[in-house]
Amino acid sequence: MSQTYLQYPEIDPIAISLGPINVYWYGLMYLLGFLFANWMGNRQAAKPGSNWHKDEVGDLLFYGFLGVILGGRIGYVLFYNFGLFLDDPMYLFRITDGGMSFHGGLIGVLLAFVYFGRKTQRSFFVIADFIAPMVPFGLAAGRIGNFINGELWGRVTDVPWAMIFPTGGDLPRHPSQLYQFAMEGVLLLIILQVFARKPRPVGAISGLFLFGYGIFRFIAEYFRQPDSQLGLYFDLISMGQILSTPMIFLGALIMFIAYKKPTLFTGKASQK
Repeated sequence: MSQTYLQYPEIDPIAISLGPINVYWYGLMYLLGFLFANWMGNRQAAKPGSNWHKDEVGDLLFYGFLGVILGGRIGYVLFYNFGLFLDDPMYLFRITDGGMSFHGGLIGVLLAFVYFGRKTQRSFFVIADFIAPMVPFGLAAGRIGNFINGELWGRVTDVPWAMIFPTGGDLPRHPSQLYQFAMEGVLLLIILQVFARKPRPVGAISGLFLFGYGIFRFIAEYFRQPDSQLGLYFDLISMGQILSTPMIFLGALIMFIAYKKPTLFTGKASQK
């Protein structure tokens, strides 16, 4: 029966080998996301009246990148492998074992925004609105990295495009990494880019990002295989869905406040 399904195209996770140094595709995906954000951030800063300087864009992306790496690793350990961490606290530092959490990375980035806001005297939401449209490209690149690594595959299915993953046994599965690439990456990128073309109240763009990502991630989790060490809570909901639910409500609330009480996010007259 497995012959009727797609076979995972075994891809070497190492993109380039330079002597003893191996450059992995997953790392290149992070680099690609960072380069895109840098290009787009400088492009936005160059627009008349942007109130952003090229050096500030570089600093913000640096702090944000640290937030992604540190927050992503800590979040994965605490959200998905807390028991293992309690047994072996050094597991937190064994990054070669893999494991990054988007939700942990998001928290790390938000803390970076707080720090950068205090440093530059900018509103938190002004910073978040500036960065939000750039994020989905990095998410898309990351999901391609997951696919290349043959990890985070989906649940067992019999759909015509089901795929046999080497690490997923002999059963056909949803290529859920590609679903997330399409929804959290491509579709969310288009939505935010179109939405951000017109002037919006402070907070509206970042609120839409939280709402959109939360919705798309919640949907994708129905196709993605739950983490083996956690499974489904109440035989119904995954950890990813639990973590995404507050994003949906918070994003909707932020957008509501942005349009109804814009001064709450700026501390001054409405910015349109």
